Amino acid sequence: METMDTSETTSASTPFPNIPPIIESDDREYRDTGVPSTVAIAGHPLHPLSVIFPIAFLAAALGSDFGYWLTRDFFWARASLWLIGLGLIGGLIAAAIGMSDFLKIERVRKRKAGWAHMILNVSILVLTLLNFILRWGDAEARILPWGLLISLVVGTLTSVSGWFGAELSYRHKIGVVGAGSKRYP
Repeated sequence: METMDTSETTSASTPFPNIPPIIESDDREYRDTGVPSTVAIAGHPLHPLSVIFPIAFLAAALGSDFGYWLTRDFFWARASLWLIGLGLIGGLIAAAIGMSDFLKIERVRKRKAGWAHMILNVSILVLTLLNFILRWGDAEARILPWGLLISLVVGTLTSVSGWFGAELSYRHKIGVVGAGSKRYP
């Protein structure tokens, strides 16, 4: 009788992420259908969609701060102010949607990744508001060093928070198109 080597097919078809969990993992969550988002249109969760623009605006603000640092051109200062303002508005919208899932889905609150994601995002919004207020009235005067430093911290925290958001979606199946209970299947 011939034996088949299944190492390639098993690793390619496994429902598990191929990276180790950073904080925690529960194998049962890989096998269930997941917990749908509390804010969705036609079953499509809105939180992942709502974070795209704030992330892009805040990352671009970091880039325009560097542009100002390198050139001292007022265009970059004005661009940063607008990008930070738009990032703040978009971030508040994304936060409202994400907070709905955080408060209404028990599985999110039971995961350290859920708490880390929420705390990091609140920190990002507070720092972004501070960065906007710092520049209001004179977009150019406070970019160096504080505006650039805050933009750099916000960019770093956004990357870390995004990792935890992905942990919630892909490892813990939260906010996915699933048939599970809205609380905890």
